[in-house]
Order: sequence, then structure tokens, then C-alpha cells
Amino acid sequence: MVTIKEFLTNKTLVGLVLGQFLSLLITSTGFSSSELARRGINAPTSQSFLNYVLLALLYGAILLYRKKALKAKWYYYIVLGLVDVEANFLVVKAYQYTSLTSVMLLDCWSIPSVMFLTWFFLKTKYRYRKFIGVAVCVVGLVMVVFSDVHAKDRSGGSNPLKGDMLVIVGSTLYAISNVSEEFFVKSADRVELMAMLGIFGAIISACQISILERNELKSIQWSAGAVIPFIGFAVAMFLFYSGVPILLKISGSTMLNLSLLTSDMWTVLIRIFAYHEKVDWLYFIAFAAVTVGLVIYSGGDKEEDQNRANVADEEVERSKNFDEETGSRNLRQKTTVESSKTGDSSSKSEFVSAGTAEKEDRVDPWEKMSKGSNS
Repeated sequence: MVTIKEFLTNKTLVGLVLGQFLSLLITSTGFSSSELARRGINAPTSQSFLNYVLLALLYGAILLYRKKALKAKWYYYIVLGLVDVEANFLVVKAYQYTSLTSVMLLDCWSIPSVMFLTWFFLKTKYRYRKFIGVAVCVVGLVMVVFSDVHAKDRSGGSNPLKGDMLVIVGSTLYAISNVSEEFFVKSADRVELMAMLGIFGAIISACQISILERNELKSIQWSAGAVIPFIGFAVAMFLFYSGVPILLKISGSTMLNLSLLTSDMWTVLIRIFAYHEKVDWLYFIAFAAVTVGLVIYSGGDKEEDQNRANVADEEVERSKNFDEETGSRNLRQKTTVESSKTGDSSSKSEFVSAGTAEKEDRVDPWEKMSKGSNS
């Protein structure tokens, strides 16, 4: 039985707090994109471009300072950069067609996608507690949907269906990107991942901007109302990308996407306190449900880590015993070989001596007599 003290380990608390910080950052990017869309600015790739540049400059400088070879093949990062750029493009593009709440809600499609991909490719095994935590979080989201329908908050946008489809496809690409990042974080290096993602993401974004958004950027009236959301989006995304590998290493990509579910709730709180809007009471129950689901999903990691540590210790002990047995066996074999070599040497010398004596016995007696007379 897992106690509350074991349930809420330091690792669990760090994962929960960091996840909520990342959720707030995603909420801020959503408001920035929504504000730009409200002003008629349609440049989703350009919004992400500055983020990739910042990643490339900071983490690229650290990577160059280390002067170490890449742990993963560079062309893998090109594929990851392409997937990540297009995921950002589709989700940000969706703000042009549907409401902020719709984007936040449909973005949860990444959760089952991540669970399937980690199970299929990374061979991640999920216990029943994990599925229960995910189910509770999804129940919280369903409450948000009912609340939106009840409050008629999901209306709005020029083409909601198109916007919803863009979010679903973008969420699938986000899932692929997150699972790939989890793999690179655990098998390669966080700084290397951020540097290469920034470099190739910036290159791909620049090419896409020159093709799709060149005229859009020329037509933008660069006032403070347009520049501030642009910069705010880039800074929030930079902090988000910097924190994601840490949470992936601690808790995995499923926990990351579950944590981002609360961005819907933070959106509601900002609407209440910043914009003084009224929301349905179901939002608060939904927020509590998602929080409980996160705790259920991430709790008990200490017990699992202890089990993994015990298994690892058993493997080390077994390997140690095997090495000792192998060493003693090799020592015995070496001793036997040396003994056989010594025996062979003595036998060989005895054989040579015997051969010399036999050769002397075979000398012609007349030859012996002639040698004696000569002397």
C-alpha cells in the first residue's frame, strides 16, 4: 500500500510544479496568438521563427563550447525540426478559424497519441493507475466541453470545423515531436537536442516564411500592439522548449501532455480576473478533476523507481558474480595451459636429449677408431 508520503515524492512534486509552469507558458502563447489573429495578423511560422533562433543561439553556443561529437545522427534532428515546425504552424493557424477554447480543448488529442507512440516505439508499460489518471483528466475536459456548450463559448471563428481539424492534425504532430524528444533526451543530450532543434527549426521556418508568409509580413503594421504579442509568444515558447526536456526526463511525454491540459483552466482564470468575464461553475469542478488526475498519474513513482533500482542491483550483482566465475575459470584455464606448456617443453627437451644420445650410438665404430688414431 502506497502512503501519502511515498505518493507525493519530490520527483512527483517537481513534475507537477514544472508541468503547471509549462501549462501557464502555453496559455500565454495561446493568448498571444489569439490577440494577433484578432488584429488580422496571419503569420504562424513567423511567430515560431524567433523561438528557434533563440534556441539555436543559446544552446548552440553551449554545444560549441563543449566541443563534443553529436550523440545522435544529425539528420534525425532535421526530421524532428520539420515535424515540430509544422505542428506549431497548424495549431497557430487554427486560431484564424476557431475560438481559443476550442484550440485548447482539442489539443488534448495528443494524450492518447503520445500513449500509443510511447507504448509502440519506446516500449513504455503503463500500469492501471496511469490509465485511471488519464481517464480522470479526460473527464475534467468533458466537463469543460459541456460548460462551453452551456455557456455558448465555443461559438466564434470564421470556419470552426477547419480550425478543429487543423488542431487535431497539429496535436498528432506534437505527439510525434514529444515522443521523439523524450527518446533524444534519454539517449542523447538535452543541450544537443535544443541546439539542433533550434538550428534546423530556424532553417525550415525561414524557408517556409519565404514561400508562404513573405507578403503577409510586408502588409503588417508594426505597432506596439503587434510587436508585443510577437515577442511575448517567442519568449514564452523559448522558456517552454527549455523546460520540456527536463519534464520529459523526469516524468515522460504522457505526463507532459496531461499537465498541459490545465492550460484550459488557466485560460478560464485569466478570463475571470483579467477580462472580468463570467464562466460556468463546471469549470471549477473540471479544474479539480484534472488536478486529481495528474496526481493519480504521477503518484507512486518512488515505489516504481525502487523496484527498478532493485532490479538494477540484482542485474549488477548477477553480472558481478558472472564476472567472478568467468575470471576464476579463465585463471584455471590459464594455469592448465601453462602447465601443459611446461610439460611440453620438458618432454621436448627429453626428446632432444634422447635423440642426441641415439645419434651418438649410431656413429660408425670405424669412424670412432679413426678419430682416436688421429688424436
